[in-house]
Parts: sequence; structure tokens; C-alpha cells
Amino acid sequence: MRMLLTGQVGLDRKAYLDEVQALADAAGDRLKVFHVGEMMYREAPDVRPGRILDLPLSRLNSLRRAVFRDILAEARNHPNVIVNSHATFRWKHGLFAAFDFDQLARFQADIYVTLLDNVEAVHQRLIRDRNTDHSLKDLMVWREEEILATEIIARADPERPGKFYVLARGRSNSTAETLFRLLLRPGQRKVYPSFPMSHVMEMPDIIREINEFRRNMSSAFITFDPGDVDEKALADRALLAMQDNQHVLSLEVNGQPVTMRNQDILSIAGDINGQIYARDFMMVRQSDMIVSYIPELPDGRPALSSGVERELQHAYDHSREVYVIWRPKTGPSPFVTQTATKLFKTVEEAMDYFGTRGFLNPHSLFDRHCAPDT
Repeated sequence: MRMLLTGQVGLDRKAYLDEVQALADAAGDRLKVFHVGEMMYREAPDVRPGRILDLPLSRLNSLRRAVFRDILAEARNHPNVIVNSHATFRWKHGLFAAFDFDQLARFQADIYVTLLDNVEAVHQRLIRDRNTDHSLKDLMVWREEEILATEIIARADPERPGKFYVLARGRSNSTAETLFRLLLRPGQRKVYPSFPMSHVMEMPDIIREINEFRRNMSSAFITFDPGDVDEKALADRALLAMQDNQHVLSLEVNGQPVTMRNQDILSIAGDINGQIYARDFMMVRQSDMIVSYIPELPDGRPALSSGVERELQHAYDHSREVYVIWRPKTGPSPFVTQTATKLFKTVEEAMDYFGTRGFLNPHSLFDRHCAPDT
């Protein structure tokens, strides 16, 4: 299997892929990871760390082609390969491509993945590692460019189109196992876990319930979790702070204290909302099925958000299997029942059903994580 992994600068993909490599080694799978940027620095020892994008485009392109020739030659010796590169660069030269179609055609990737992360995490790493202060707007645009360019690459050969996915790094839990499974366990079911987010943020008991559901889904399936990018919460915090006449927001990013201007955050609020809308639907379509968890609010009403309803309808419209775990005592509306393949009362009931259908990852951690619902 061959994978091309792309993403903007500031994702720390090397450390992420080290986790994937460790998982492969532990499972006894042969995997070779090529880091194009690292190899380019070895090819050009005169270039100082962090400065390779400042080179003239002609030299940058020749370096990249030389490195990719080496990758093509060595990749023949490995059954499973990940090439860690970029699809685009947004730097002092402006926006420019980071690939050559002829070499990618020879590589013949089976899977194309664009990795992404919360914008404040990317911003903090760029300042920390490269002393470069790109605007938040630049980073949001760059992310979209990486996604679009990678999808174009994946679809470029109509005779042999690759499978394209977007995948978030995850804030509290790394999604390295998801990437490992995409490449080395491709037969596993891919699930979009759907759940309410914004309007239950101040309800810790429900948040714990939802997080337990998310853990069980990720242990049993390849999951594309919308909660792994939670920039909406950042924008909401900035708006509240501005209403209280506070102009800066103090938060912890990548384990470090960071101060951000609320005006800078609010300047990308529209981008955050637009990308959530597009990205979540994209993740629904790249899944085999959607599993939606609807908790019960303290007053007995279902915690059913408009976002969850739209995701269920989008999955149904695109012929995905739709499963709903309905916790409230009051029954669901026809807008839920008419799109659902099947409804369940508890997570345990759903997992038992998935087991009888042969959906579950045979190495699932579900039994370790999941206690019966009460």
C-alpha cells in the first residue's frame, strides 16, 4: 500500500508519523516513511534549518525532484510506504505547488490524506519552530488549499483514482492509529461519529457521556471525529471576551501558555464556520456509515442539534448507513426515524448489533472501555 500524506507547515507531522511507525512496528507490519522535507535538507547541507522555502524556486524544485527520484527507487523495496510531503506552499514566493505530476504518477499512491490541526496549534508551532508569524487567516486559507490540491492529485488519473481523506491530528488523543488503520487495515469499517457539541459544552455529565461514546467508536472502527477540530469553541471564547471588553485571550496551546488577540480570532470566525460545514460533510462522505449519539438533556429533552440533523440527512442522501443511539425517553421525530437504518437505546446494544454484522475491528478495545449504559 502507498500513501501520500500532505498538510501545511506547522503540523509537526514527523512526530505524528513516528507514532504511526511505532504502531506498525508493534503490529509486525513493514512500513517505510519518507519525509520529503528532511531529505531535501540532507540533499542541500548548505541550507540552514527552517530556511529551505526561502530558496529560489528553481533550486527548490530541482531539490524536490532529486529527492523524489530517490524515494521512487527505494520504495520498490518496501510493501507499505508513506511519503510525507506538501501539496502546496504559501511562503514568501506566494502560493506554489509542492509536487510534480509525473513523479506522483510513478509513485501510484493508493491513499491520499491531508492532515490538519486546530489553527491556534499550527500558529503556535510556526512561531516556536520557525519564528514565522503567519496570520490566522493565512493558515485557514492554506489549509483549504492543501485539501483541494491533494484531492485534485488523488483524482488526476481517471483510470486509477486514489482514495482521498481528510484527517485531524486530534487535540487530546492522537489519531495516529486511525492513519495506521487506513493504510494497513483498509478493510475496517470507516465511521463518522455524530453528536451534539456547542449547546452541551456547559454540561459536564453529558460531555463525559459523549466522550465515552467517541472512545468506543474510535476503538472499534476507523473514525473521522468532528470533535478533533474544535476551533468553534475558540471563536466563541474570543467573542465572549470581547463582549466583556477583554482584547486578549490567554489559553494553553500544545502544552504552552499562549496569548492571542481576540480581534485576530474573530477575523476568521467566518472561515471557521465555513470550513466546519464543508469538512464535516466531507468526512461523512468518506465514511461507510454514520453513528449518531443523542443524549438526554437534564429536562428530558433530546440533545439534538441542527448540525447533527444535517449530518444524518447528508449521510442518508449519499447512501451511507445511518445508525442512531437514542438515549432520551421521548421517542425521536420522523426526521430521525425516516433516515435511520436502525435505532438503538444504548451504546452496548449498538455494539452488539455491529458485532453480529461483522462490522467490528477484531482488535477492538470496546470491551475494555465500554460499561453498560444505565
